Amino acid sequence: MDYIFHFGPILDRWDQFLRGAMLTVEISIASMVFGLIIAVIGGVARTFGPAPLRWLIGAYVELIRNTPLLVQLYVVFFVLPGLGLKLTSDQAAIVALSANLGAYAIEIIRAGIEATPRGQIEAGLSLGLTRMQIIRLIVLVPALRAIYPALGSQFVLQLLGSSLVSAIAAEELTAVANNIMMQTFRNFEVFVIIGLIYFALVQVFQTVFDAGYRRLFRWTV
Repeated sequence: MDYIFHFGPILDRWDQFLRGAMLTVEISIASMVFGLIIAVIGGVARTFGPAPLRWLIGAYVELIRNTPLLVQLYVVFFVLPGLGLKLTSDQAAIVALSANLGAYAIEIIRAGIEATPRGQIEAGLSLGLTRMQIIRLIVLVPALRAIYPALGSQFVLQLLGSSLVSAIAAEELTAVANNIMMQTFRNFEVFVIIGLIYFALVQVFQTVFDAGYRRLFRWTV
């Protein structure tokens, strides 16, 4: 039997898609910001910190990188309330996504830091710079320039990975799509629409990241 496409009932619910897309963007941006903070602190501490701290951060990285994001979402949303920390679905999504991104980005930042030539660090020491000044002025800026494309790609994956938070009832784009499919029974049309929306969001994010690179590092290009 030939399938007849019918986008009318789907497009009539454009406001629901818009709300879902906006929440997807909000969750993604919030988790990117917090994840990057975790990554910078963790990357610096894992490179220059004392051995116990390096081991602790390494254990966190391995734990997150070797468990599924969906499991991490369930732990944050269902287990933490049992420990006295009750979060809404949106808050749990941001916490889980931030922790996930932070673990992957720590390794990206650490690789950038370790790529800094030793001679530049020794030159900073000879000029009398403090440890924090060397990290901030000599290590982090060149490292961030080198790893910026990799971080940008990780951020795009973060945006796409946010689709999993529908599993904990966060009303983002995929959750909205599931609701519309149950209302209209037009599964294929809904998947086409959200696929196009995700594609458009990725293109916008990629454009912003590229503009940010030119803006932040134009003096070294």
